[in-house]
Amino acid sequence: MVRNIHEATEFLQKRGFEKPEVGIILGTGLGQLIDKVSIDAEVSYNHIPNFPTATVEFHKGKLIYGSLGGKKVVVMQGRFHLYEGYTPRDVTFPVRVMHKLGVKHLLVSNAAGAINLNFKKGEIMLIDDHINLQGSSPLAFLGVEHLGERFVDLSAPYDTDLNRKIEKIASENKITLHKGVYASVLGPQLETRAEYRYLKIIGADAVGMSTVPEVIVANHLKLPVAAVSVLTDECDPDHLKPVNIADIIKQAGIAEPNMITLFTELIKQL
Repeated sequence: MVRNIHEATEFLQKRGFEKPEVGIILGTGLGQLIDKVSIDAEVSYNHIPNFPTATVEFHKGKLIYGSLGGKKVVVMQGRFHLYEGYTPRDVTFPVRVMHKLGVKHLLVSNAAGAINLNFKKGEIMLIDDHINLQGSSPLAFLGVEHLGERFVDLSAPYDTDLNRKIEKIASENKITLHKGVYASVLGPQLETRAEYRYLKIIGADAVGMSTVPEVIVANHLKLPVAAVSVLTDECDPDHLKPVNIADIIKQAGIAEPNMITLFTELIKQL
């Protein structure tokens, strides 16, 4: 793992990825932020040594380096998921590479379903805590102690200072921003009515299929992280309709400008 991280980092440095300050992971249907980045370099995932390759059709599969909000950033345009057949180590490998490149903060976005029925599709939820229901951990492998402490404390996995700043930005820009608990499931199937009821009972406000592995590794690296969910559907088990992927992507696009504002203004303050 150490060698693989070094090889990928060295490859990117030779292609101009020099001393980025902020890493950004873009979720499903959330690619408009790239239009706000002044791009210096970009590399397809399949050209980076030891990198996985995005297989989901609406994930682009590029690592982008440039400027946003007055800072140098590295942006993952397309992320990896366990449901694609990757291991937790594969999914989180880019976070370790971004950290090795020098990022000091990590910002994560995802598309999620609203379990809390007070939250509506097209709105945004700031993740305050999470529930890992993926049945695995990106830290459960031989030799993990060479990359950081094995038993990582997750009493506050999302950086409180970053979250406070995001809440203030939302208030100043009149953006509806909920705050809640994100449940991460394996997927790729969507949940049953009974599963939605279960998620509500155990305290989830939103559900998705990503984010938690990356956040765990960020904490392993002592990398401050903040994450937001763009709510793309409402998961009411008593009035559940068949999933419409096209509508989910549409809702992500509607809410994304607010997410871009939150991230851009936050980066200016870092």
